[in-house]
Amino acid sequence: MTTPAPFAVWAPRPRTVRLTVAAGDHEEVVDLVRGPEDWWTVPAGALRLDLAAYPEGVDYGYLLDDDPAPRPDPRSRRQPDGVHGLSRTFDPSAFTWTDAGWTGRQLAGSVIYELHLGTFTPEGTLDAAIGRLDHLVSIGVDLVELLPVNAFNGTHNWGYDGVGWFAVSETYGGPAAYQRFVDACHAAGLGVIQDVVYNHLGPSGNYLPLFAPYLKSGRNTWGDLVNLDGEGSEHVRRYVLDDVAMWFRDFHVDGLRLDAVHALHDSSPTHVLEEMAVETAAWSAHVRRPLTLIAESDLNDPVMFTPREAGGHGLTAQWSDDFHHAVHVALSGETTGYYADFEPLAALQKVLTKGFFHDGTFSSFRGRDHGVPIDLGSTPTWRLVVCSQNHDQIGNRAVGDRLTEHLDDDQLATAALLTLGTGFTPMLFQGEEWAASTPFQFFTSHPEPELGKATADGRIEEFAAMGWDPAVVPDPQDPETFTRSKLDWAEAEGGRHAVVLGVYRELAALRRTLPDLTDPSFGATTCEVDEATRVVRIGRGSVRMVLALGTEPATVEVPEGYGVAWATPGGYDAGSPLVVPPHGAVVLAPGA
Repeated sequence: MTTPAPFAVWAPRPRTVRLTVAAGDHEEVVDLVRGPEDWWTVPAGALRLDLAAYPEGVDYGYLLDDDPAPRPDPRSRRQPDGVHGLSRTFDPSAFTWTDAGWTGRQLAGSVIYELHLGTFTPEGTLDAAIGRLDHLVSIGVDLVELLPVNAFNGTHNWGYDGVGWFAVSETYGGPAAYQRFVDACHAAGLGVIQDVVYNHLGPSGNYLPLFAPYLKSGRNTWGDLVNLDGEGSEHVRRYVLDDVAMWFRDFHVDGLRLDAVHALHDSSPTHVLEEMAVETAAWSAHVRRPLTLIAESDLNDPVMFTPREAGGHGLTAQWSDDFHHAVHVALSGETTGYYADFEPLAALQKVLTKGFFHDGTFSSFRGRDHGVPIDLGSTPTWRLVVCSQNHDQIGNRAVGDRLTEHLDDDQLATAALLTLGTGFTPMLFQGEEWAASTPFQFFTSHPEPELGKATADGRIEEFAAMGWDPAVVPDPQDPETFTRSKLDWAEAEGGRHAVVLGVYRELAALRRTLPDLTDPSFGATTCEVDEATRVVRIGRGSVRMVLALGTEPATVEVPEGYGVAWATPGGYDAGSPLVVPPHGAVVLAPGA
């Protein structure tokens, strides 16, 4: 990781750069000197301010050419007055860590829990989230994954509009609170995965182009392309790689989830993802614990998680949207849009036994062949992170409705079984474990009226084109859209919520009891489906699962020496043969 000198900044574009610094009653402006490769630095002895006298940090910014408005540091560690204000210094070494004995969590066999800090607790802060860690432990979570926390304009959003990649949003408590959160997670036996966005910058507060060619011509779905392979890209790549290193070094995180890596346009001889893998592996060796890189990729290409020795990028794993789609369609029957190809139960069968559904097959949604097959003989199943719900798949529905709204308790339990019991790396989304009734809607808080209106109008147009009634689409800018999305923790204490929570705790225990459920071999999984009766029979080593997804019951001949290790809340008829009611499921295991 590159550690620039204090207040040094890479800025090839301006002719002059001045540093403005303020602390207490002291203010001064210092002319910086351009050095090698357009790094501007403070001349020796030019700064009168004694930084050591201000352990809480000093405020500073850069005056570029004749512009009287100071701009924040591209590598700012704090933005206490928002992304348009001055930066503030932060010393990450000032925190006293208590996790010296933490040995980490490998991804294999682990359960991930995805959460959004602003809606996870009523307070919406890192410190408040610490108070809920015991709950996560009780449902078998190993790794907590936070939606992006970098500095953004406004008071609340999903986190993907960030512009201060090195700064933790003050809304959540800032960088010191983040260190406290990770330290508390490690004390509770939980690892931390941070969701990071390197494929674009948010629409408000991005001053990077004033300093240097951080962006290049062209756009992806969300904004201008990050310059990973053009003039000056070696510095931009270092900027990205240093941000990766910061999370591991200064915040002790255990992994990163890399947002939409298919939107990283990089024609360099070595892809930036591979460089991330190389440098992360080096730091992992130094700290002697596993560190994880998980790609969100729309490509269905195993190059993401294929080891570098075999010609891949060497990331640890990737999200599998195909698993989500197959499970969602099998349980809900919804077949609109990109769900259309997943209508037959054969789609569920394929994702369980081959990983990707689209592995070179025709995608009707894309109008072309899509994906690359996984090498089933050499690839462990845990390299695919799977879920039945996540922030995208809920929040990008018109009203942000969860599966809770459409499935009964047995169906929700079946979704949990498929996610937790089929050998992949399972990921739960906040509140899923108790069938939360609160939605997770798309919310923003752009202070600029024109940007807020454009976001709301674009949202309505998007869903109108998909056939939704525009009147039901919540206004992202309405504060109530954010408030409605906050979890109601009191729900978990009774009714169907307590029933479903019990299911997740039972399945967490079952994963620790039956090794076949976490066996990472694709060869350990068999699957038979009956399209007419909608009965699915899954084998996981010696374990058998029978799912009655349709309106008819399923009969099960229990093998000699086997018993029922688990069943959905509606139970089953224990006669001979055993009968699983519609929407129900059972797990059979030797000696149960």
